[in-house]
Amino acid sequence: MTTSIGAATGTVVPTDPKTRVQSFTGSKYSHSIALKRNLRVFSAPFCSHTLIRAVSTPVKPETSATEPKRSKVEIFKEQSNFIRYPLNEEILTDTPNINEAATQLIKFHGSYQQYNRDERGTRSFSFMLRTKNPGGKVPNQLYLTMDDLADQFGIGTLRLTTRQTFQLHGVLKKDLKTVMSTIIRNMGSTLGACGDLNRNVLAPAASLMTKEYQFAQETADNIAALLTPQSGFYYDVWVDGEKFMTSEPPEVVKARNDNSHGTNFPDSPEPIYGTQFLPRKFKIAVTVPTDNSVDILTNDIGVVVVSDENGEPQGFNIYVGGGMGRTHRMETTFPRLGEPLGYVPKADILYAIKAIVATQRDNGRRDDRRYSRMKYLISSWGIEKFRSVVEQYYGKKFEPFHELPEWEFKSYLGWHEQGDGALFCGLHVDNGRIGGKMKKTLREVIEKYNLNVRITPNQNLILCDVRSVWKRPITTVLAQAGLLHPKYVDPLNLTAMACPAFPLCPLAITEAERGIPDILKRVRAVFEKVGLKYSESVVIRVTGCPNGCARPYMAELGLVGDGPNSYQIWLGGTPSQTQLARTFMNKVKVQDLEKVFEPLFYSWKRKRQPKESFGDFTIRMGFEKLHELVDKWEGPVLSPTRYNLKPFADKETYEAMEELAKLQNKTAHQLAMEVVRNFVAAQINGERE
Repeated sequence: MTTSIGAATGTVVPTDPKTRVQSFTGSKYSHSIALKRNLRVFSAPFCSHTLIRAVSTPVKPETSATEPKRSKVEIFKEQSNFIRYPLNEEILTDTPNINEAATQLIKFHGSYQQYNRDERGTRSFSFMLRTKNPGGKVPNQLYLTMDDLADQFGIGTLRLTTRQTFQLHGVLKKDLKTVMSTIIRNMGSTLGACGDLNRNVLAPAASLMTKEYQFAQETADNIAALLTPQSGFYYDVWVDGEKFMTSEPPEVVKARNDNSHGTNFPDSPEPIYGTQFLPRKFKIAVTVPTDNSVDILTNDIGVVVVSDENGEPQGFNIYVGGGMGRTHRMETTFPRLGEPLGYVPKADILYAIKAIVATQRDNGRRDDRRYSRMKYLISSWGIEKFRSVVEQYYGKKFEPFHELPEWEFKSYLGWHEQGDGALFCGLHVDNGRIGGKMKKTLREVIEKYNLNVRITPNQNLILCDVRSVWKRPITTVLAQAGLLHPKYVDPLNLTAMACPAFPLCPLAITEAERGIPDILKRVRAVFEKVGLKYSESVVIRVTGCPNGCARPYMAELGLVGDGPNSYQIWLGGTPSQTQLARTFMNKVKVQDLEKVFEPLFYSWKRKRQPKESFGDFTIRMGFEKLHELVDKWEGPVLSPTRYNLKPFADKETYEAMEELAKLQNKTAHQLAMEVVRNFVAAQINGERE
């Protein structure tokens, strides 16, 4: 594609006659300001559809008899006066819900309208609020505020998400402004946590003081600031226009304002996003080599710090095109891993990010939201064309991708040295749900010791800046609330994740968060039945629909809701989160899961290679062979039955334990080991004192 330079603005204008077709002039950014920016329509070999581009160069309207198709959300955005109207009016009405346009717009403010799907015959509307916490960082004041809001205006729990944020469920419409303004006034924000713009930027949650980790966090903060909306709609709606912006690094301001290569809308209140923002959600993660705690390949952009031999950061490798969402029975939608785009020096990272965002903004599909993520643009164009277009906005060529070591999933659970004399403690939280005694105890600890915290991409929590003399008392009180050292937690639980699904998610097809505890217990029972050791584990992720919020397509065993009490089973991910799983079976009823699990895990036990993970094993064996094993399964070949009475004093105690275990859907041995582990943990953690 050839380009010319716009005389008035010095911006890049494509001149290929096959590319430029017509202009679209419906992109007004207020009712009083004359239109100075346009949407131009470009045709491209992208699923044979005409594309809508929000372009950063003024062009004269061209006559055309037909207007290209746009999704309804694009029209809502265009008519919203930068995401204000009609939301600003709808939140003031007496109804418990808001209208369709406002429902779409409030996402940009960090909220979803929901209703309780367990209730029949009525809809009890409420709102879920999601915070924006780059790198998962949560100041002490904000944590305590969110804890209070959950009790006062929510359902009494906090939910840690897979993108290092809080979700607060159950907020009533009449309380929205109070809750939003309270978050804003206490060092928090929900701006851009949902909607068609950059979402929360991930980074390793470990509060390590090495140059690389510090630089990754700083970069995540700067990218988040660069791509934060600038038109003030968030503050106009929730705090009556009062601004609570923190000071920005000068390099962020400079990069945002730079329009030397046509990335910006110069006269718009939104210099990067324009009136139409992005075609769909946009996700970015930053990490350091080997540390794949952020699922780096699942993001639209993955940024990896590259350092010299002295550990001094020099630049970044960039991956592009990852994404998890798909639609059942539509093979043209699919999960996708990011692929290498190139390397940039550290001074150029914000300009490179902005160029990639502008490329998606101007070329991503705006007619059918199922195909609007950047992964579909790259899949259609190919990485070479995509790189070429990005380079026009970037103003230079990308350097070759630097070689990286193997990736490794890091949970950062347990106690670790920060590197500055203090400690941090990673706490496993099943499915990220903080409630009950756990919530009360965490509040007491965080408040008493004035701790900052971080949320991990695996729905866990890290307590930061802990003095060594606090370790023992903190460990003791946490253990009493069920927050145990990871060696006392079932290994299956440590890596498992689930999305909230029922009862509040409107997209859920079946259970996820409420169903995964039983599923994990059943997997553990199958492990015992086929002879797998307690220390062995597989990465299990469960979602209630195919949108993939818990990233099930990266799991060794992914369960994706595809009907009432029914799951699509995905196999083939790896513990390091570097390989995409594949569909193995459809419509497996929840009560029939053992019929699939038993032959798979029994075969893995008997036929795996040394240190071969379950995911790698399923790929090596091939799905045809595995289907044959499942179809012909008649049960494992068991050694003669014998009771392991070692944990018990006598047969009567065993039988009593067995009865109790049945009530909890466990084996007697499982329950006994659980009791023993909890007791030992409590003793070691100082409870006897």
